[in-house]
Amino acid sequence: MPTVNHIRTLHSDITPGDHPYLQGAWTPLLEEVDATDLQVLSGSIPTDIDGVYLRNTQNPVYKSIGRYHPFDGDGMIHMLALRDGKASYRNRFVQTKGLGAEIEANRRLWAGLMEDPRLSTRPGWGAHGSIKDASSTDVVVHAGKALTAYYQCGEGYRMDPLTLEQQGIPPWSPLDGISAHMKVDEANGELLFFNYGKHAPYMHYGVVDRHDKLVHYVPIPLPGPRLPHDMAFTEHFAILNDFPLFWDPELLQQGKHVVKFHPDLPSRFAIIPRRGQVQDIRWFEAAPTFVLHWLNAYEEGDEIVLDGYFEEEPEPKNFEGAPKGYERMMSYLDQYKMKTRLHRWRFNLATGKTTEQRLDERTLEFGMFNQRHAGKPYRYAYSAVQVPGWFLFHGYVKHDLQTGQSWEIRLPEGQYASEAPFAPRIDAKDEDDGYLVTFITNENTQGSEALLIDCKRFAEGPVCRIALPHKLCSGTHSCWANGADLRDGLLRTP
Repeated sequence: MPTVNHIRTLHSDITPGDHPYLQGAWTPLLEEVDATDLQVLSGSIPTDIDGVYLRNTQNPVYKSIGRYHPFDGDGMIHMLALRDGKASYRNRFVQTKGLGAEIEANRRLWAGLMEDPRLSTRPGWGAHGSIKDASSTDVVVHAGKALTAYYQCGEGYRMDPLTLEQQGIPPWSPLDGISAHMKVDEANGELLFFNYGKHAPYMHYGVVDRHDKLVHYVPIPLPGPRLPHDMAFTEHFAILNDFPLFWDPELLQQGKHVVKFHPDLPSRFAIIPRRGQVQDIRWFEAAPTFVLHWLNAYEEGDEIVLDGYFEEEPEPKNFEGAPKGYERMMSYLDQYKMKTRLHRWRFNLATGKTTEQRLDERTLEFGMFNQRHAGKPYRYAYSAVQVPGWFLFHGYVKHDLQTGQSWEIRLPEGQYASEAPFAPRIDAKDEDDGYLVTFITNENTQGSEALLIDCKRFAEGPVCRIALPHKLCSGTHSCWANGADLRDGLLRTP
């Protein structure tokens, strides 16, 4: 039988009401627990998987000032450890400065993404400048520590990846913060990151080495405030972007943060050597779009190949039938409205030309792959399938990018998945020799489970289902860290 230790439950004044993202699979979780010897509901936990799955979710503690956006929710990390055919779980809120101040005040202090920033009672953080750094978007493991970050930039918060003990803000965190989608290169232990804001040069790019030291930090000058969400890298280059979807400049002067698509402007890509300077940046232009997430990038002769999810409708029409006041929010959370397509860009360093190729016409996003191939040629990609109309996932697609084949699996009705990183099998021989690991929110049972999908037998679906001690709220990003690497110090600061 599983052993569950209740650590604490935070007091909340939230009532779900009719808000679409405060109920169902987005019901906030306020309880922190430790649980060992988790119950296996079907199949068996493979003995050839060893590591931890970390998942960041948004769980608001206090009632919002005005309208609530799900990305305003406070960050919470969920950890599933798998080793020797056994599983354990724990979860903790990310103890940000903002959450600490609100707990002390026993109320919300910052207005969120959908409200007038002047409603905030204290100065805020990041690119927006007036909202709370919830550190609720992303999580990676670097130098032996889990690092969380907010998508509009914040200070970043560290935790022990096994115990979830809070370990504070990185000493190297720059004044302009850290955006979500930091990248860890497992080949050399480097962390690559970027940030952005409303003052020139509007973007920076940095490198933290495997010793957890900031070794490189340079400006990436942009024409004005932009909203980059992700970056990519190859063996020798980092890839940043300037997309024509950004805050309306005229409204921004009035203090209003309204996103607008500018289809008359091209997409621009900044390719810079990983330790390069401003004068080393090569800019490439491509079709206007916005890309929320990249898959991978690599070098092939004179070309850099970049895979990601092209949006055919970066500024979708308002969502019909949404609760009043949330029509625009609902549309920007619906990948079917944005028409996100798996896409490939090629940048020729010899000619300066860009070519593009559509890889799949289905609506897909939140891609994952074997991180041992990050920045290198790779063959297999795993994309999430969204529920139409909702920021929820109910399936996955595996792509063989070499042959063009693909395989799709769907969850039963009422079950919603998480972003699913690839976990290599112990002594893996092939790129797809491992598992997708994910959490499921099951509205039929009002509980949650962990699922493992054998990527060698992808179409067969989950090889095991593991019961979790409480129902998880949905959220955004996740990562996998190999247990042997953590124990042997390969991911720790020497």
